[in-house]
Amino acid sequence: MTGRPHPVIRTPDQRIRVFVSSTLRELAEERRAVRAAIERMRLAPVMFELGARPHPPRALYRSYLAQSDVFIGIYGDSYGWVAPDEELSGLEDEYRLAPPGMPKLIYVRASRQREPRLQELIARIQADDTAAYLPFESAGELEEQVSNDLATLLAERFDESRTPEGGADEIPPTPDSRLPVPYTSTIGRERELAEVRALLERGDDRVVSLIGPGGIGKSRLAVEIARAVEDLFPDGRYFLPLEGVFEPGLLLPTIAYVLGIRDNGEAALEERIARALAGRRVLLVLDNFEQIIDAAPLLVRLYSASPTAGFLVTSRTLLRIRGERVYEVRALEVPGTALHSAERVRASAAGRLFLDRAQAVQPDFAISDDNAAAVAEICLRLDGMPLAIELAAAKARLLTPQSIAERLEQSLPMLTAAARDVPDRHRTMRATIDWSVGLLEPEHRALLEDLGVFARRFTLEAVEALGAGRAWDGQALDGIAALVDASLVKRATIDGRSVLSLLAVVREYALGQLKEHGQAGTMRAAHADHYSGLVARVAPGLRGAGQRDSVLQLGLELPNLRAAVRHLVHTERLDDAGDFAWRLLVYWWIAGFFGEVRVWMLELLEKDRPVTPHTRAVARFFVLWSEMWQRPTEQVVAGLAECVRLFADSGDDDAAAMSLAARATARLQLPRPELDTAERELGEAVERLRAIGNPWAEAITEVSRGRLAWLRGLTDDAQARFDRATEVAEASGDLFTLSVAGNHQARLQLVRGEIDAAESGCVRTLLVSVRLHFEEGVAYGLEGLCAVAAARGDGERAGTLSAAAVAIRHRIGVFDAEAFTVHTPQLDAMRAADPAAVAAGERRGAELTVAEAIALALPDGERESLAAALSQW
Repeated sequence: MTGRPHPVIRTPDQRIRVFVSSTLRELAEERRAVRAAIERMRLAPVMFELGARPHPPRALYRSYLAQSDVFIGIYGDSYGWVAPDEELSGLEDEYRLAPPGMPKLIYVRASRQREPRLQELIARIQADDTAAYLPFESAGELEEQVSNDLATLLAERFDESRTPEGGADEIPPTPDSRLPVPYTSTIGRERELAEVRALLERGDDRVVSLIGPGGIGKSRLAVEIARAVEDLFPDGRYFLPLEGVFEPGLLLPTIAYVLGIRDNGEAALEERIARALAGRRVLLVLDNFEQIIDAAPLLVRLYSASPTAGFLVTSRTLLRIRGERVYEVRALEVPGTALHSAERVRASAAGRLFLDRAQAVQPDFAISDDNAAAVAEICLRLDGMPLAIELAAAKARLLTPQSIAERLEQSLPMLTAAARDVPDRHRTMRATIDWSVGLLEPEHRALLEDLGVFARRFTLEAVEALGAGRAWDGQALDGIAALVDASLVKRATIDGRSVLSLLAVVREYALGQLKEHGQAGTMRAAHADHYSGLVARVAPGLRGAGQRDSVLQLGLELPNLRAAVRHLVHTERLDDAGDFAWRLLVYWWIAGFFGEVRVWMLELLEKDRPVTPHTRAVARFFVLWSEMWQRPTEQVVAGLAECVRLFADSGDDDAAAMSLAARATARLQLPRPELDTAERELGEAVERLRAIGNPWAEAITEVSRGRLAWLRGLTDDAQARFDRATEVAEASGDLFTLSVAGNHQARLQLVRGEIDAAESGCVRTLLVSVRLHFEEGVAYGLEGLCAVAAARGDGERAGTLSAAAVAIRHRIGVFDAEAFTVHTPQLDAMRAADPAAVAAGERRGAELTVAEAIALALPDGERESLAAALSQW
């Protein structure tokens, strides 16, 4: 059976999702058997009867399929209902919509009266080499067979995941660019999903705000809505977690990061985002907006510039901006006050949620007439709050519903009485967490409080590093296990690495407790020290052969890197903050985070505290960097000259040389460029960097020297500089600078008419850019190969590659300087010679994915070597 190339097996805490397709009524018993088999393997069944069902159904099962990992089809006698105006039943449509690479397990019940259309479908399945086809006689036999087959499938995937071919150098897309995948079913939100979808489909409201208290389920609802509206937003849906973003000035950098827009300081970030969104039907989900509510007016500017984009916000408070439509997220329906039969309780959304989460920890749990009243009492006492119900249900492994209800009756009134100054449902949520935490061992309670210092995700290793001298020192593993069992900590796997997380409302609670006990400062200092040490270990790899691994590791740690800088600035460890930021200069450049760092450095400079000359130079450098590109003035040049002096006085010759190169670059941006002075300073900077042994900065500066020579028309000198930059970057293993230098080198070869050499260079740097997941570099490569195709008279290929590059630049909001847009003359000449071919190519290129465009651009042999990397795009 053929699956996705070189899959990586997930750990059980990721809950691999298994989509089950069959007719519902005819095979109800078989569906129950398959669900039991899936849950026995601790996997997650994806079935219509388990979750919310927004209209229309086809959009729903398309969304379910998109987030599933395995397809199971069960077929009996019936082909299924064919809706009006449709040609296929949902049964056949689901099979057709399953991705080609998704493993498919097909089970066919013995029959002599199968409908002809189902017979035809089964015949096609038998001819499909991506599906395993198996007969069965009874539901019991089916349950055993499914369990065995899933175990075999996972074992196969494990073997394949241990020996990946190729792709060793790729940096995958940031985890933050994907919609989160819920590993449990969403229950009781059918109406909300349908109503919010209708608001988004209507399009009259620019911002739809899901408003409600913590724990009401706003984030989960937003994710499910985003998954159900793919047809409304075909250009993408992006989830932006804001729970670790506390400065309004960081909203734009966070949006840019999730959209894949690099902030290298060369253009205003708001302008880049607006360009990236212009004309695209995308949905941005901004989660936990309440803590940066002052940034809300930015959304007005963004939606005004990008009228086809949609904004879905979750917040505890109203944004109060033009174009906002408020949708209040209410608690789940609770059982009525009448007699609580098992049937009545199971019919309520709150009862179904309790049942589902209780079965996750106690598989044989059931709501019976004996415990139905207790379950109803729990749901009523918790006001139908989803998170509160989940926390209570997690105790079902140790306590009966009657015991849980009794403990809640004793605890909640006392706990809520202590918080009369907050709204009812806030009190209920806080009290439920208090009650849940109160059942923990003292050491585990202390651990939960200390976890409040971490950002959105963190590792067990980081937790252990912060344990010295704490009540839970040496017990981190057991403590985390206890908190996971209590549903207070979540586990997941990102790029093969196990990570932990707290829900925003639980983190808020933990940090509040930490502050109340006077320990917040101690833990923030320990957190900052740990991540400062991590940066000191990892940062040196950014300048050479370890660049790929260093960028990947720092990307996974980014939320805590942000938190560490914030801790250092807020606790006025300003020199440590400056050192932290400077060590990561190369990372900020590669990842495009200059705007974000600028916010922190401005705050540092505003502190009325003494700092070392080195720290002042670091902060000034980051502040001046974007000024140099966007608003170049003599004052910017003078400011960078001050950085050179301060770094030199501090004994940091390396930083002084890099600041000298930046000052020279600033001279080139002036309204009246100082070419001679800039050339002299760039030459001096290169000599100093070479002597110091900083090949990364040396290569980047050589690129600047080449651009200066090119602007002067000295193409021989420019080519020599680009050649030198490529040589230095290649020798040190610096993939980022190799991509930048290689693209400049190839584009100049195009201008000089060296078509064969240019093609070879474009292919080489395109390969490097793919491995770095550097989309700007990919756009350069496609444009170069567009010019090559045009020069050789292939108008359709030239048009295709040009349109694909335009689409990338549009999406990431990065547009090249006019002086270096070298492919357009050849393309324009080709368009004049064969307009029909170019137009046909442009239509085709506009429809290609990034991976498809890259595959088209590359020679056959290179394309095969990048198959694994392209699967990440």
